[in-house]
Amino acid sequence: MTTESLSPAELTLGHVLVGFELDPADVIVIRHTYTADGLRDSNDLTPERMTAYTSGQSVDPRKFPREPPRLWLTFLADGGGGRCRLLRGYTNHGEQVVRRTDDWRYFNLEETDVLASLRDRLVIDWGRGAIRWWNYGPTAAKCPVVEIADRHAIPFPGFENVRVDHATLREIVNDHDPRYRDWRAALGSVHGIYVITNVVTGHLYVGKADGGRGLLGRWSQYADNGHGGNVALLAAAGLDPNHSRDFQYSILRVFSQSTLTREVDAAEEHFKLALRSKGEGLGYNR
Repeated sequence: MTTESLSPAELTLGHVLVGFELDPADVIVIRHTYTADGLRDSNDLTPERMTAYTSGQSVDPRKFPREPPRLWLTFLADGGGGRCRLLRGYTNHGEQVVRRTDDWRYFNLEETDVLASLRDRLVIDWGRGAIRWWNYGPTAAKCPVVEIADRHAIPFPGFENVRVDHATLREIVNDHDPRYRDWRAALGSVHGIYVITNVVTGHLYVGKADGGRGLLGRWSQYADNGHGGNVALLAAAGLDPNHSRDFQYSILRVFSQSTLTREVDAAEEHFKLALRSKGEGLGYNR
């Protein structure tokens, strides 16, 4: 069947599953929320963190099925009421019995491309009141579809207007996110001098990007681990693994990729001195 013939008011998650040739009986649907001891914010929505977090479940069969289905679909609470947005799908290859503890079981989950075209777009109404955080597919299939959002392109604002946090930076460098295609093209076309600002402490790090992929290549490293190999930022990460959530990324100056290295180096040193990012207690530059 197809879902095009149904009005939004009639469309349910079950229609979507069947439209993608999925049997609801082979599905479990999990609703995540941000919590202090779990997924704390959007910085935790990385493939690695999501897989690790989702794979650990209670040994109590009253809290999680003893034999969960093959396909797991994860959603994230999205605003008020019972709205939740599709995150990722996983194939369950079974429990890793050797990792079991008195309280926890761990499953061998492999991320799947099932419903990948609807990630971050499909929003369902999970229900209100006392909300159960997981449902078998046939139960979840009754959830109304609230929205299937368009993923509109986000225009590049110009180098001088770039100012993004770490969570947004991760989205920008993700080759599979079509919204930031123009950003990746622009950032990958130039070398440049950039500044990372800790918006909580005011500390600065001034750096240069003069590799083969320009600013995009260098910023991809920060998106990946938060420190990009910088000594002071790495030390900050040791004190607080979530330090990168306080970082803001901006561009100070851009150069063509044919610019001589000594010119880029001179500009980097100028901004370090001008912004006083060097020196103990003043910034992250050594």
